[in-house]
Amino acid sequence: MTTSSPFFAPKTALITGGSSGIGLELAHLFARDGYRLVLLARNRSILRQVGDDLQARYSVTVRIAPKDLAHPSAPAELYQELQEAGIRLDVLVNNAGFGLAGAFLETDWMREAEMMQVNMVAATHLTKLFLPQIRAREGCVLNVASTAAFQPGPFMSVYYASKAYLLSFSEALSEELEGTGCTVTCLCPGPVATNFQKRAYLQDTAMMNSPLMVDVQEVARQGYEGMKRGKRIVIPGWKNRVGVEMLRISPRATVTKVVRRLQEKKNAATSVDNK
Repeated sequence: MTTSSPFFAPKTALITGGSSGIGLELAHLFARDGYRLVLLARNRSILRQVGDDLQARYSVTVRIAPKDLAHPSAPAELYQELQEAGIRLDVLVNNAGFGLAGAFLETDWMREAEMMQVNMVAATHLTKLFLPQIRAREGCVLNVASTAAFQPGPFMSVYYASKAYLLSFSEALSEELEGTGCTVTCLCPGPVATNFQKRAYLQDTAMMNSPLMVDVQEVARQGYEGMKRGKRIVIPGWKNRVGVEMLRISPRATVTKVVRRLQEKKNAATSVDNK
């Protein structure tokens, strides 16, 4: 545990999906700057290891919250726990999310329902619960979406749609909060080498061998710096930024066909393990 001067109270950040990938890299950046952390993820043992490492490395307080955001009750449970502990947030990072590749007719509905719950509903619910205190403290919300948010995604139709929702929600909320001192940033990375690809069954797609790949540490750094500057949208990597601009001027039908070629499996596009 760290002690604080009565003249300085460290800020507190909640990071969902904070035990790996972009979320873990963001946790390092927040901890380096002295933030107290609340890390949420499903695996208690991994969370504990991550928390111990961050505390030892940066001398910050880390609280772990082993919860599965696929359960609709998880956001309210976490909010109640933090309220009872007297913890108020300055920053909310909605990073948790996952994808599923395959033809919509063949993918598993329960898996997709969980994905929509995590990617959209839980992020929105957490924002609804914590935004009043974040706004009062002139803090930040950082939502992690994807360049997938800018176009339809055949063979990942529900995932792409969920990220489009998060981007639209972020932009609208940012405008609502204009002038309050509270900002909303949407981080939209392209392909990033993390455990996400394995969980979404994307290893055999052209997308994951594209020149659009950006290092996970660089994605986190640009998202973090963009959040601190109050940027509404952050797209890491100049190739990804150019690609998004091209999407804005390209015919929608053409864009959809190009994404299909990138997402389609090399062997059988609809062959997906739905465990």
